[in-house]
Amino acid sequence: MIDCVGHPHSLALFWSEALGRPIQGAAEGCFIDLHEGESGLSLFFQKSSAPQQTKGRLHLHLNPVEGTLAGEVERLARLGATVVSSHARGSDLGWVVLADPEGNEFCVDSSDAEVSAFQDRYLSEG
Repeated sequence: MIDCVGHPHSLALFWSEALGRPIQGAAEGCFIDLHEGESGLSLFFQKSSAPQQTKGRLHLHLNPVEGTLAGEVERLARLGATVVSSHARGSDLGWVVLADPEGNEFCVDSSDAEVSAFQDRYLSEG
């Protein structure tokens, strides 16, 4: 569940685009199924009157299935995310901390292809 100080549907729209999953439900409370079928895994967005006062103890790590870390960060920034900090070694390995439009932090990690390419380079140099 994600509490939204702003409009729940607006934040759900950001996450819908970020995760490539459709929004379901009403404007007061909507959700995004994270998996096709009957998995029951979903993110629920609801209106909250109290803003979060402290940093959250939980955040998501996203791993691009296609593309690169840098490309995914650029795509999410176009959707409204802001970069909080970068922990990348060059443009192809590491992770970047971002915040969604309401300030909820999440990370984007290098893709599996980028990690494999780095490992191959490292092993060939050794």
